[in-house]
Amino acid sequence: MDEPRWLDEREQRAWRGYRRMRRLLDLELSRQLMRDAGLSEPDYDVLSDLSETPDQRLRLSELADRMLWSRSRLSHHLSRMHQRDLVTREECPTDGRGSIVVLTPDGRRAIEAAAPGHVAAVRQNLIDLLTPDEVAALDALTHRVIARLTGDRAGT
Repeated sequence: MDEPRWLDEREQRAWRGYRRMRRLLDLELSRQLMRDAGLSEPDYDVLSDLSETPDQRLRLSELADRMLWSRSRLSHHLSRMHQRDLVTREECPTDGRGSIVVLTPDGRRAIEAAAPGHVAAVRQNLIDLLTPDEVAALDALTHRVIARLTGDRAGT
């Protein structure tokens, strides 16, 4: 068995800083969404993913893959969102076992109301702290890591 390649002091500082930043940023964005829009981060993710499709609908399995959730976990979450009339489900016309998640008019209004405050929080707590070169570096870095973890050369 190969010896582990331990992180040197600089690498360890960068890694720990990244982990702490990610937790703090996620917490701040989560608090902002709940305070200003009454939405959880998963609510926002579902609504934004649906709102970005041409017909505002996705197969449950595709949405689960995008969110990195199991279908069962997403199904439970969608049930709670359905009770708030943010989404609905339809049977998949090509697969009797599948279902389609559909953005409702209330869901559309919720994402449209939440998005400006969420974007402002993202800007305030990350984007506006970076120079244009750092934004470009962040873009390149995130897509390289995504590509590595997904096997997708495009990194999207």
